[in-house]
Amino acid sequence: MTMNEKKKNESTRTTQQLKKLAQEIRVNIVDCIGSIGVGHIGGCLSIADVLAVLYGKHMRINPSDPQLDGRDRLVCSKGHAGPAIYSALAAKGYFDKAELKTLNKGGTKLPSHCDMNKTIGVDMTTGSLGQGLSCAVGMAIGSKIRNDGSYIYAIVGDGESQEGQIWEAAMLAAHKKLDNLIVFTDYNHMQIDGTIEEINDIAPLDKKWSAFGFRVFSIDGHDVDAIDATISRAKKSTAKPIMIILNTIKGKGISFVEGAKVGCHSMPLSAEQCELAKKEILAQAII
Repeated sequence: MTMNEKKKNESTRTTQQLKKLAQEIRVNIVDCIGSIGVGHIGGCLSIADVLAVLYGKHMRINPSDPQLDGRDRLVCSKGHAGPAIYSALAAKGYFDKAELKTLNKGGTKLPSHCDMNKTIGVDMTTGSLGQGLSCAVGMAIGSKIRNDGSYIYAIVGDGESQEGQIWEAAMLAAHKKLDNLIVFTDYNHMQIDGTIEEINDIAPLDKKWSAFGFRVFSIDGHDVDAIDATISRAKKSTAKPIMIILNTIKGKGISFVEGAKVGCHSMPLSAEQCELAKKEILAQAII
């Protein structure tokens, strides 16, 4: 086997592993939200692929030592996607998958929105939209002061990007030249009351972030290879924070959730629907 063939085989294995992890995260999301019968499934499913790449390859973390000094951190600013974060953490072994079925129930460690004081592996409490990015900027500044070499990742929503605080945080990040800050926008074009274009259009999103001093990439948010390669490129960038716009489909991976359009922002899931959803996810080929 030649060196090029070996690299190609390794790349193929990595792609398959990341796709398999994304598949597992999606199944976990269904189990998690299905356990309570209703939830923000659309925006959870749309970020499953980026979570697979982050937790599966790029983040410097250790589930056996969740408070590892100098670890990379993830802030899910769109905190209503907490079940997606929990699903990724369970897949990585931070806690038993059985806990996913305690979502938002009495005594749970998994509230519907992320809470760092309750959930092992969660780096920042979020849910009040617009505020999470400011926290991520503060973390990135702190990492620079400590010189610990960590990367701070943040995921913001497209509806959330209508909040002014997002742009205040962006200005400071660029001013501080935070090249250890990598932000993703889940650009699925839908929010609770309608499409982004109907409610308060944020286009052209790439030009806006560029004008605010970020290095900007726009990619298919469901292509694990593209996500992987773009994060690698972002890590080589200097003197600027990074924005990676993930062009996604709300409810990705489950046809009847995708078909609900805006209605899948938060929607009920019956036990029968959960079984159908998991069968559909698992039937999708990983190549």
